[in-house]
Amino acid sequence: MAQRSGTGVILVSFIVALILSTLPLPENIQSWRPEWILLVLFYWLVALPERIGIGTAWCLGIVLDVLEGSLLGLNALALTVVAYIALLFYQRVRMFSWLQQALFVFALVGLNQILCHWVKGILGSSVQTWTFLIPAFVSALLWPWVFVLLRGLRRNFNVN
Repeated sequence: MAQRSGTGVILVSFIVALILSTLPLPENIQSWRPEWILLVLFYWLVALPERIGIGTAWCLGIVLDVLEGSLLGLNALALTVVAYIALLFYQRVRMFSWLQQALFVFALVGLNQILCHWVKGILGSSVQTWTFLIPAFVSALLWPWVFVLLRGLRRNFNVN
């Protein structure tokens, strides 16, 4: 059995994403924050689907719920659904161009946002405008750079 390496790199990338996701921003640019957790999770799901899966997504979601002080399980549910879809299509996504991958990321982040706002709407605290989809657009624009950065880390530290 091959020995796995790079667990520390994966863990640090998730910690950095959690920090970026909870970093305070000015009120006027708060809605433009990309979904860092989802971007990093999506990269590792596509790159190492045998190591990173739905359980990782659930755990990250619970940690994010605690850090944000949101309804416990809200982000966990949304990230788990997105992770499941990403794992269904990971072989195809590997063959996509960067533009196609960015569009796929837009769809996944949009689904994540819709799920979160749907649950918040049921609880009576949802925003009534489409501005909640702005992070999907910003995340799709940042995807090529996140991909290049994480792929470079994976290759430099021989993460497998």
